[in-house]
Amino acid sequence: MRPWTSLLLLLLAGLPAARPAPPTCYSRMLTLSREITSEFQGLQAAEPGEPCVRYLPGLHLDIHNYCVLAKLREFVASPHCWKMAHVDALKDKVRKLYTIMNSFCRRDLVFLSDDCSALEHPIPVTMGPPEGQS
Repeated sequence: MRPWTSLLLLLLAGLPAARPAPPTCYSRMLTLSREITSEFQGLQAAEPGEPCVRYLPGLHLDIHNYCVLAKLREFVASPHCWKMAHVDALKDKVRKLYTIMNSFCRRDLVFLSDDCSALEHPIPVTMGPPEGQS
């Protein structure tokens, strides 16, 4: 076999492995919900004195909670901050997530809870097992 032929075969064999797998519906929803939550928290930190930001519904999203769909609708319908570019961009992302969850990925969703009050507060981050357990 000629050297250039073996080099070509080696390059062609390596191409599929170099491309990442396309995102699944679930991974796209999870990534987008984390982005939205992070951006909302950043907006609250950057604009704490802005009256409209204070009155926006909280966005502590958990895509496994059935109430998240109502929370997304509530946020988009909120009349507050309709002239702030950051809020408009965030509302666009929220609309996108709602559309993905309600249309494209509806069959991929599994709701593990319907505790609407859990979406009012940030999800606590645990670093390890509770005290006394290991």
